[in-house]
Amino acid sequence: MTDKIVIKAEGLTKQFGDFVATDHVSFEVREGEIFGFLGANGAGKTTAMRMLCGLSQPSDGKASVAGYDVAREHEQVKRHIGYMSQKFSLYDDLTVEENLKLFGGIYGMTPAKVKEKMADLLQELGFASERRTMVKSLPLGWKQKLAFSLAIFHDPKIVFLDEPTGGVDPVTRRQFWELIYRASDRGITVFVTTHYMDEAEYCDRVSIMVDGKIEALDTPANLKQMFGVSTMYDVFYTLARKAKRGDG
Repeated sequence: MTDKIVIKAEGLTKQFGDFVATDHVSFEVREGEIFGFLGANGAGKTTAMRMLCGLSQPSDGKASVAGYDVAREHEQVKRHIGYMSQKFSLYDDLTVEENLKLFGGIYGMTPAKVKEKMADLLQELGFASERRTMVKSLPLGWKQKLAFSLAIFHDPKIVFLDEPTGGVDPVTRRQFWELIYRASDRGITVFVTTHYMDEAEYCDRVSIMVDGKIEALDTPANLKQMFGVSTMYDVFYTLARKAKRGDG
């Protein structure tokens, strides 16, 4: 992790009619940092992430990602990030190898580069014998690891992960976090939402949103000390009790 700021939000706001989904949110994320973005359903975190990824225009405030303005240069933002949604982005009716070739082409990689990176990736994931397996036949945990690997296949500066470990067993979740650590060690900034509070402990810093606002932002150790509790679940529960919005 360096001191270089690669994500910066200043008063970032998204309003739908009278409803303010994300309410004047401000924060910075450093290069190589694993930044946890937490909040209950309806807190506004997915709305904020969509703005940072260039998928939704802010109503007010501003933000930059990888040096590009999310409102004016959203296409440049998209080219310099990786993104993994809750629903993945894999093509079930293609093989592992075909998915890698397809995404490599989408990212503008040369066939030679795709071939080189694909060989390394399949070896790293232990997927070498599954290269011709249809993705729909893979276990959920394997799909998630493949989806993450595809999100960083083009060596983006930043990767956004939206609830990446939902629905898998604890062992697979730990393996997935090992992949996140490796990406961070390579200098990739990881911006991750999760509802597993034990995963919040793995982040360098954590922000917690309540009703569209950031109510806390610090290292897990400092947040636990600040609230006088022993787990991140207790920190989250203390703040989430203040929420006035329902889920959704």
